[in-house]
Amino acid sequence: MAGGNHSSVTEFVLLGFTDLQELLFATFLLMYITVLVGNLGMIILIRTNSQLHTLMYFFLSHLSFLDVCCSSSIMPKLLSGLLAGRNVISFNGCITQFFFYAVLDTTEAILLAVMAYDRYMAICEPLHYLIAMTHKFCVQLVVGSYAVGSLNALVHTSGLLQLSFCGPNLVNHFYCEMPPLLHLSCSDTRLNKVLMVICIGFIILTSVLAIVVSYTYILLTIWNIRSAEARHKAFSTCTSHLMAVALFYGSAAFLYLHPFPQNGENQGKTASIFYTLVSPMLNPFIYSLRNKEVRSTLRRAMRKPFSCLYSHRSHSDQTKAG
Repeated sequence: MAGGNHSSVTEFVLLGFTDLQELLFATFLLMYITVLVGNLGMIILIRTNSQLHTLMYFFLSHLSFLDVCCSSSIMPKLLSGLLAGRNVISFNGCITQFFFYAVLDTTEAILLAVMAYDRYMAICEPLHYLIAMTHKFCVQLVVGSYAVGSLNALVHTSGLLQLSFCGPNLVNHFYCEMPPLLHLSCSDTRLNKVLMVICIGFIILTSVLAIVVSYTYILLTIWNIRSAEARHKAFSTCTSHLMAVALFYGSAAFLYLHPFPQNGENQGKTASIFYTLVSPMLNPFIYSLRNKEVRSTLRRAMRKPFSCLYSHRSHSDQTKAG
């Protein structure tokens, strides 16, 4: 067994959702396809249109990438379990799923704070923005977010590998998450719980603090803008990010920062659905519907195939007429 522990459990059964499995399969499949199409479409749109080659959209493309990877680390296994009627995952597979999910989830939490700082610099310090927010510095911020996410996941994964799992092996969740796994361990899990509250609490609280401070200065700056059009544009950009922040941090804080009741997994599953599926599904729509640049670029991208088809037909008609 990995980590040299003395577990007798070699696999876990993810109980997930036991009722209305056919309906849930169709619903989750549709939502997962929406996540893939929306976020991959956002990435392609940003990469292929020079108008969106700015730092804000550089961060947004990484947010979309994290949303795709985060959902993909969980949803295929959940969908196959709903289709088969029983979701079994090996011990090593469970630990691997938890590690990658923890990396992606933590990285996204930090990246949302980085995006708030970027908006603060763009709105409150416009004269110093291009000097301070260089492409190299922004790449370092993104790499640092992934590094902190990997370190946090490594700490908790190492802690899980030190525990023993003697049975039962029924995980009352739809993926391998820390709280339900700790309930199944026959070892003393107090240190794991303390580390989870300290590490995740520190990441959430510092990230939220950075977002609150950034947007406090942003709102004060927007309030003093005399141009109504400029004020509306700045506020529209900020509200898109704040909606994404509220969805992500609200569900994460509910799951990790509440006490650990033995029967709390059902509430945890509901909260987990929000930041593993609902939030990644809504983020592309939030940013595209609330952002004029994305809307105009998307309209041009959608009109391009039709204009090419129209030009081709016109050329064909002229050829026939000739």
